[in-house]
Formats: sequence, C-alpha cells, structure tokens
Amino acid sequence: MEHSPASNFLETVIAEDLASGKVSEVVTRFPPEPNGYLHIGHAKAISVNFGLAERFGGRCNLRFDDTNPEKESQEFIDSILEDVRWLGYDWAGEVRFASTYFQQLYDWAVVLVEQGDAYVCDLNAEQAREYRGTLTEPGRNSPFRERSVEENLDLLARMKAGEFAEGEKVLRARIDMASPNMNMRDPILYRIRKVAHHQTGTDWVIYPTYDFAHGQEDAIEGVTHSVCTLEFEDHRPLYDWFISHLPVPATPRQFEFGRLNPSYTITSKRKLKQLVDDGTVNGWDDPRMPTVSGMRRRGFTPAAIRKFCDMIGTTRSDGVVDVAMLEFAIREDLNDNAPRGMCVLNPLKVVLTDYPADQLEQLVAPSHPSRPELGERQLPFSRELFIDEDDFREEANKKFKRLVLGKRVRLRNAYVIEADSVVKDEQGRVVEVHAHTIPDTIGNDPADGIKPKGVIQWVSATAGRQATVRLYDRLFNDPAPDKGDKNFMEHINPESLREVIGAWIEPSLAAALPEQHFQFEREGYFVADRFDHTGEAPVFNRTIGLRDSWSDQA
Repeated sequence: MEHSPASNFLETVIAEDLASGKVSEVVTRFPPEPNGYLHIGHAKAISVNFGLAERFGGRCNLRFDDTNPEKESQEFIDSILEDVRWLGYDWAGEVRFASTYFQQLYDWAVVLVEQGDAYVCDLNAEQAREYRGTLTEPGRNSPFRERSVEENLDLLARMKAGEFAEGEKVLRARIDMASPNMNMRDPILYRIRKVAHHQTGTDWVIYPTYDFAHGQEDAIEGVTHSVCTLEFEDHRPLYDWFISHLPVPATPRQFEFGRLNPSYTITSKRKLKQLVDDGTVNGWDDPRMPTVSGMRRRGFTPAAIRKFCDMIGTTRSDGVVDVAMLEFAIREDLNDNAPRGMCVLNPLKVVLTDYPADQLEQLVAPSHPSRPELGERQLPFSRELFIDEDDFREEANKKFKRLVLGKRVRLRNAYVIEADSVVKDEQGRVVEVHAHTIPDTIGNDPADGIKPKGVIQWVSATAGRQATVRLYDRLFNDPAPDKGDKNFMEHINPESLREVIGAWIEPSLAAALPEQHFQFEREGYFVADRFDHTGEAPVFNRTIGLRDSWSDQA
C-alpha cells in the first residue's frame, strides 16, 4: 500500500498570488474556539494552515476566537496549545485572542451604525426567526430597521453599559432581508451576555458574533489567506461585506476546503461530549476518542497524523475518508521506528525440564531488525517461561505452526524446544507444559535436521514483569455511525477496549518511558501510557494491530 502526498489546490492559489504580486508574504491562521478539545478534523485544519505557511516561507498565527464566554474555558485553551505543539507546529509571535480586539471591534460596530449599515433591533429570538424567512421565501424588514443613526448609537452605548437584559436587544447589520443567502439577511453583530469572560473578566456585557469578528481579526493580523472548511462557503459574502464596509488595515480573502470526515468516527463536539458525560469513554483523552489528546494517548505519532493529512490531500469537496488510511500511516511509522519487545497476553507456563532450575541466562536480541543504531536488548532466559495459551495445542493439524505435544517450536531469539507432556487442572484445562531444549539452537537449526514448525514469543517467569495491557480498537463498529437518522450510541463497538491485567513482559519494558512506543512481537504496536505507566506498575495501550483486521469484516 503506497501513498504519496495528494493534491492541494490552495498551494496553486497561493503560488499564483505570489507570482502576480497580489501578496508579498503568506500569512495564515488557525483560529479555534476554545470550547472543547481538538479532534482529527482540527488536526487537518492545523496541517493545512501551518503547512501552507511553511511551504511558502510565511507565517501562521494561532488565534483563539473566544467570542462566546459561556462555553469557553482556560482548560480548553491549555489543551489546544499543547496539541498544536505536540503535532510539531509553532505559531508566529504571541498567541492571539479575539478578545484582545474587543474594543476595536466595538469601534467598528459604531462605524457601521454611523454609516447607516447597522441598527439595534428589539425582536426576540422567536420573532427574529419569523422575520428572517426561509430558504424559499424572503425575510421581512425588522420594525426597528429604520431607527435613526442617533438612536442606534445611543442604544448601542447603553447595551455596552449593561442597561438591558440578555436577549432584550441585539445589533444587526443592515444588508438585505430578501437575499437568497440567509447569512446576508441582517445578521447579528452583537448580543448581550452578562457572563464573565475567561480573558476579559466582567469588562464586557456585549459580545461580537463569530461572523462579525472573524474577518476583522484577520484584517488586524494581516492574514492574506483565511482558510476554513466548506461549511463557511455561504458565509464568505458576509466576510467580504464587512471587509468592504469598514476601514480595516488589510484585505484578507477567505478560501474553503473540504472538512475531514473519517469513517468509523464522529467529530461532532456535542456528540463527543455526550460520550464523555455518560461515561461511555473515560474522558476527552480516552484512547478511543478521535481527539488529538486521545490519539496521542493511544500512541499515534505526530508524524503519522501529518502524513495522513498529506495523503488525503486538500480539495474543495467534502467526503468520507477511510480511517484505514490513518491506520496505515501509523503502522508504517511504528514499523520503521518502534523498538521490538515481547509480551504474553494470555500466559501459559512452560517448564524446561532439562534446564537448570537456578540458571538465568542473559540472551541478546536486536531492538529493531533493520535499525542497528537502536542497539540491543537483554532477554533473561530461565527454566520456567510463559508463552501464550493460543500458541500451544495438545494435538493440531499441519496448519498450526506453533507448539504441539511431541513437536518443536523456536522461542524467538532463543532455543528450539520440544513439548513432552502437560499438567491439567481439575477441569481438564492445560495449566503447564513440560518441554526440553534442543542443544545449540540459539541462532542455529537443530543438528539432527528436524526443524521447528514456527516461532513464538515468550517471557521468563523468573525475571519477567507483570503489566496491564489495554487492547484498544475502533470505538464504533459502523462506518458511518451518525449518518442520517442513526443513533450513534447504538453503534458502539463492545470490543473497543479489553483490559488484560496479568500480562507478562520482558523486564526491560518496565523501564520504558511514558509515551515510548514498541512493537510487541506478533501482537501489534503499543505505547507506554503517558499518565498511568510506571516502572513499578507498567501500563501499555495498544495503538494498532499488526494488520488490518477490519477489512476482512467489510
């Protein structure tokens, strides 16, 4: 499966703008609202905006569009800053906030009123909806639309002073109530919100809407290419109307690209919040969540996420992207870079009857089969070992390439052994296998010419360590869990998390640093949990299996 970077129409646009002299420097921005955690869709937007700035030697600003204090918090600001840095991007200058520009935005609102381009409206929310019209019917002018400039200036100043209750008045642009574009039907510029703001405290009781603030913020910052997702295409005429009707210091232009919609995933903040609130997942950074912090904790790497964003390209159309492409990117990255280790998830004891009980042999294995610079690791070898239950059968057909009574198997990076007998419990379950080693088979085939049937992983029962291993998988078992009338909660994958408490690992793995990645031989790619893992109580999360098991089910 080969993938190269896909097309990006915005690169063509920017190259032409630079060549024609329309712009001399590229300035983009990433403007999240701090009302939740970033998800994979935001990662795409980050890669587009920061990537364009990098590609053309320009600048990308990080700006929080914090115009809705009721839903915003410092917690979300901190998480967004951390996510952007973790993805490997750095913004130009200081972190910016829409709230920094509140006074300037208000001054420009006054300008619109003075020009006769804005008015204070007393319609309540229900009345405003009635006057707005529908997609097929024009709206009607507000009865307050013809207020004088003097009256509007007075009312706006009194709104700012806190004289009116929430919902009692709004400031609206005077554009066209018959416009076929609903966004141009006298949109709201300011509404009254008597709540404290996380940056400005109680300085303001009126707050600008996103539509009013966004373009002017871009202009203040000298943004040349304001790149957003396709749902804002219908907002572009409004964006341009404000720019053309105000004395702004620059003329930014808006461009839209198709948003990222991965299969087997939801990206609605409201629905993600529901998963958190009802305990379906363990917080916003649960490794099954499509949040950047969740993917990080799962073991996805910044390099893999950025490669995925490059693979899918940047186009002018929305569409569903197969999440298998993201999984391919992480497999490829970890296959190339993750050290190897051995972990036994379902331990079955093997006793090597010919091996000295007091002997502990230190075997050596490469940390990576094709990366000698990653060094070697020591594998303590002892009389008693653990292998996986699934790697042993008393009897089996020829297709079973693991340990069978009377047959041989190679222990990875160690001896060839042959199974002799078993010990069973009262229920007839095999609890112990007795076997013997074949001499001089470390790195060599048996001298008698009888080769082993396969290779299995193992861990010393004497020197190995126990660990908790969390086997994560896709959160949903439906490719489009919230499409149409579907209730996404009905498509939760019951196998999205299986926790193994008593797994056995190589002793060196206990010393892994949080967020260190490994390939557990024959099991998949894993990461030491960034919060829960310690040397005394190791915890590993499965990032992804060695191969795509979902394509077989499709």
